[in-house]
Amino acid sequence: MSRVIARRKVEHVDVATGRRTTRPDSLAGEEPLEIRATGEPLTVTMRTPGSDVELVHGFLLSEGIIHSRDDVATARYCAGSVTDDDGLAQNTYNVMDVALSPVAQTLATQAVRSFATSSSCGVCGTASIDDVERTSHYPVDPAAPRLSLDAVAALPDRLRAQQRAFERTGGLHAAGLLDTRTDALEVREDVGRHNAADKVIGAAVMRGDLPASAHVLALSGRISFELVQKAAMAGIGMIVAVSAPSSLAVDLADRLGITLAGFVRGGGFNLYTHPDRVG
Repeated sequence: MSRVIARRKVEHVDVATGRRTTRPDSLAGEEPLEIRATGEPLTVTMRTPGSDVELVHGFLLSEGIIHSRDDVATARYCAGSVTDDDGLAQNTYNVMDVALSPVAQTLATQAVRSFATSSSCGVCGTASIDDVERTSHYPVDPAAPRLSLDAVAALPDRLRAQQRAFERTGGLHAAGLLDTRTDALEVREDVGRHNAADKVIGAAVMRGDLPASAHVLALSGRISFELVQKAAMAGIGMIVAVSAPSSLAVDLADRLGITLAGFVRGGGFNLYTHPDRVG
């Protein structure tokens, strides 16, 4: 059985008639993925299994630990904490160990400490924006990308058309990278919107397609600070989403030169930052 989609029995209730019927339903898969750097635990994320190597590359880029595929020597599943009847560790495909370049490994070790203190008092929006600007290896190119009004308006529908698992479950986010050179749209799905973005950006990392200045990031939901950060770390200059951005997401995009298009639906949209790229 696919781990992306799980089948469960549910009791469906018709409120008008009070009738209850039992039937199978499709659910989005969700399992933990522990990411290790040279054997040392780095972080755990709850994700939909699939495209895990891409997810790890995207995550490491967004955290400033790597800046190219050359910083990752290997990425492999390894045995986790689950054991069989003989006490032997089993590979659950929920633990991935990456071997990093010396510089990236040092940054990973430092990142473990920062993950542990990220909720400490004194952290503010300005400090977060400064940190992204300081860490990114790929400043956004002011000249690219550019999209017509029609292309922006059509992007969410193009994204939705490739959401295969969402079609069956209704429970997955999607992120897509539109290559403005070829008009190709690459899409990944996940229960976490941040994971979906990591997967599709990670695919670009693995291809060596950085900075991704000729790409537009399309999102099936809202635009948070974290998602703008991920775009910025890859050098992406435009984000198009069906929902709204947060205030800090707008502040970060404005500072870094990223165009934000939100509420893209029903034949219209809002341009929150750098509107000159659309038209």
